[in-house]
Amino acid sequence: MTQTATADERPTLSTAISEQLRGLIIEGDLAPGSRLNERALCDRLGVSRTPLREAFRVLAAEGLVELTPNRGAQVVALSETDLRDSFELMGSLEALAAELACERITAEELIEIKALTFQMLACHARRDLPSYYQLNRAIHDRINRAARNTVLTQTYAKLNLRIQSLRLRSNFDEGKWAKSARDHERIAALLEARDGVALAALMREHLRAKGETVLEARRREAAS
Repeated sequence: MTQTATADERPTLSTAISEQLRGLIIEGDLAPGSRLNERALCDRLGVSRTPLREAFRVLAAEGLVELTPNRGAQVVALSETDLRDSFELMGSLEALAAELACERITAEELIEIKALTFQMLACHARRDLPSYYQLNRAIHDRINRAARNTVLTQTYAKLNLRIQSLRLRSNFDEGKWAKSARDHERIAALLEARDGVALAALMREHLRAKGETVLEARRREAAS
């Protein structure tokens, strides 16, 4: 990317910047509560301030960034209540998606999810957390898509943006990462069996456990 963008190019440029910033937030490079220094980010991304500010507005609409007059932008830091409510709602959305997917998933979609699960478990065996997480996200996204409910998918996508980085961090504990991997083996098996009731219950518990892990980590950080 260059620092000189025409008016016609700017929307495309701001979209690309939004994607880069979103990735940095999700991966924890830009920590919750941290201020977004425009000059430093312009230098880092090789862009000018106008498309960067447009990207800030996009991320603010997604709930990832907070814009404050005269103070600039910062990464949103969710409160304990926000975290608990978000994971509780996500568990319900995942459970509904699981039930609907068991009714509506195609044979091809099921094969793809099983293949992704196999790859993800291989990443767990290699202790490759970044690749594991990318595959984990792909599996959850595909189950959601297999539900074939547009409003559900849109709601899920928006909420998931707020907590993606926290879902990744919930696997930093070795024991909890192993449990997550075992859960995903069961998810694939229950989806293949089209057992919507059991899969919905597992998804709800899966997200409840992740939420508790995140809250425990938050409390430890606050106490240190």
